[in-house]
Amino acid sequence: MSQFDLNTPVGDWVSHHPQTSRVFESLQIDYCCGGNKSLEHACWERQLDPQHVFTELEEAIQTSGESAGRNWLSEPLVELSDHIEATHHSYLRRELPRLTEMIDKVVNSESHPQLAQLGAVFAGLRAELEPHMFKEEQVLFPAIRQLEESSGSPSFPFGTVANPIRMMEHEHDAAGEALSNIRVLTDDYAVPDDACNTYRVMLDGLKQLETDMHEHVHKENSILFPRAIKLEESRPHG
Repeated sequence: MSQFDLNTPVGDWVSHHPQTSRVFESLQIDYCCGGNKSLEHACWERQLDPQHVFTELEEAIQTSGESAGRNWLSEPLVELSDHIEATHHSYLRRELPRLTEMIDKVVNSESHPQLAQLGAVFAGLRAELEPHMFKEEQVLFPAIRQLEESSGSPSFPFGTVANPIRMMEHEHDAAGEALSNIRVLTDDYAVPDDACNTYRVMLDGLKQLETDMHEHVHKENSILFPRAIKLEESRPHG
């Protein structure tokens, strides 16, 4: 059994048991930006029975064992940073231009009134994510790598790593809000009866983007960032 209960933050469920992310995704429970909320609180927000969700999570853990996804809680921070860049950042650099092209095409060819707003929200999301990744790759992640690889407490121009981390978390919240708006504007990615193939592929791509972003932000907010802050605090200063 997981040894977790209804008071355990949902982010901790996924950190220790990555396979539970599928349950949270299916129930639309936010385990990334909202990862600090208890399971019970997150369930009540979604008007779900906490005990029923708890049972689903335990079943997911027992069914798949501990092999479903890599557990990053004890892996080196250098490896986790490299993984985020190679997996999630690379995915975004491929998908954001592809989805932009499809959204533009659908907006210009379809008659659904919400599409123009969808295009604007997605454009804002992309404009936020691209410089966000650059700041992580050029500033924050190198600092975290330096911190882990050194024996002391490195000096950074921005002070403590908690400072850029706070900025990244704020930007994660903005991205999460945009993704929520996209889900609303697409009616939970429902395909209209008159949708063309591009429209269908676009919706599938947006749904996959949401799932990947949830995993991406969870790894940073609930694992990489707290571990980096804790590591820095454990080092001698002065």
